[in-house]
Amino acid sequence: MVSVEELLQPDKAPLLGVAFAVLAIAVGTIYFVSTRKPKPCLDPENWTKFKLVQRTQLSHNVAKFRFALPTPTSVLGLPIGQHISCQGKDAEGEEVLKPYTPTTLDSDVGYFDLVIKMYPLGRMSHHFRKLQEGEYLAVRGPKGRFKYQPGQVRAFGMLAGGSGITPMFQVTRAILENPKDKTNVYLIYGNVTYDDILLKAR
Repeated sequence: MVSVEELLQPDKAPLLGVAFAVLAIAVGTIYFVSTRKPKPCLDPENWTKFKLVQRTQLSHNVAKFRFALPTPTSVLGLPIGQHISCQGKDAEGEEVLKPYTPTTLDSDVGYFDLVIKMYPLGRMSHHFRKLQEGEYLAVRGPKGRFKYQPGQVRAFGMLAGGSGITPMFQVTRAILENPKDKTNVYLIYGNVTYDDILLKAR
């Protein structure tokens, strides 16, 4: 092994240059890998299938569906304020599409959650009622014109009812989890009964 003193000798100058070059490349590679944003899993043009790994019943007609992403460090890649389209089949076996907003953010890696209220005659509700752990859901996105940026406005006034809370929850959670975002949020949320309130624990 060559000592530091030997490297500093004039005849060792080329070797010293190579050592510094290798060190610079190594440091640069580590920095690039550590700062590189994960590739989003969503595709706005093509349907991507995600596996249902956990189904949690929250009430008689509401369940939380957790879908796995390709790797434990993968992110969905959904901008705050946007939603996804889900593909399923109704009771007649016909294809149905419906937009949903995940309650998870890209800070939740490896999975995403959908909190779904299933209505008796809902076409997509039928698909989610039948969906079991181990099966797949086809998703496409991101969708939507609105994309929230921290500090975009001084305050948000939100009005939601029933399952319409999920887009509001997504934006509100992003604001509250960012200590640099000083945006105020005012939310009025209505439901028929107390048991109908979604995301009570959050």
